[in-house]
Amino acid sequence: MSDLPCCDRIEELSFFVAGTPAPQGSKRHVGGGRMVEQSKRLPAWRKAVTEAGVEALAGRPGFDNHVALVCSLTFYLHRGVTVTRPLPTVTPDKDKLERAVNDALTKAKVWGDDAQITDGSTKKRYADECVTGVQITIRKATQ
Repeated sequence: MSDLPCCDRIEELSFFVAGTPAPQGSKRHVGGGRMVEQSKRLPAWRKAVTEAGVEALAGRPGFDNHVALVCSLTFYLHRGVTVTRPLPTVTPDKDKLERAVNDALTKAKVWGDDAQITDGSTKKRYADECVTGVQITIRKATQ
């Protein structure tokens, strides 16, 4: 438990990260038994999410370790010119998008570990009326 007064502890954190969401988890063989992330955009995306997480904390410590959290993510993806389907039912997979964001938020010290997430939702939408990126909302879980 932190020694900070209760008013300095984060109860909820909500922010938007603009950019092109990139998945984490698909690997490809590069020879010699080595594997690398398939998405070339992943390092830049994780950096953007990490920096946005640090900025959202505004110098405050992140959520206490071992506190159960609810994390809701809404990804806004680019819609191709010829795409008419209402929702992005193609790659990238939502769980791989989620993994990249969760690892970046751990690096930003928003929480101790993404294992603290016990509930939440992840959505993929087209960025028809906004820029591409992800809306992140994190709060303490209630029983």
